[in-house]
Amino acid sequence: MNPNVEAQNLSPMLNEHVRDIMTKNPTTVNPSDTIQSVTDLMMKKRLQQLPVVDAEKKLVGIITSYDLWRNSENTDANDKKVQDVMSTDVLKIAPKDKVGTAAELFLDRRFKTIPVVNLDNELKGVVTAFDVIRLTMQREYDTPILYKDVLTGSRSNQ
Repeated sequence: MNPNVEAQNLSPMLNEHVRDIMTKNPTTVNPSDTIQSVTDLMMKKRLQQLPVVDAEKKLVGIITSYDLWRNSENTDANDKKVQDVMSTDVLKIAPKDKVGTAAELFLDRRFKTIPVVNLDNELKGVVTAFDVIRLTMQREYDTPILYKDVLTGSRSNQ
């Protein structure tokens, strides 16, 4: 099938640009950061993946909680640097890529966070499966249908 025809058949929401739903200015780490500092940062901010950027904000890798766990048994794990355990073969998309493209990649179940980069490989943001779900819910329902009291803060403490 012709890709242009496929794009025309997508729902309007899936044809929107990733830049419209991505998190701009995400938390990042540097290749020279220590594993301990990244572990602390992930715990503090409750993050499972962090883009790794160089001094020019170009994407050089991604580090995940799995990378940290995989290396936790090493006695010198806390002395290691991000560059020692990060993944450098990183799937990335452009700000003008479609939300449908991101959704399809998330359906592949290997990714939870996808870095968004420009043509110079500068990190512009990240898009998560949660971002796609949130967009879907916001478009389908004016107000939350479940957990409304939690989302609006009107639930009393039990």
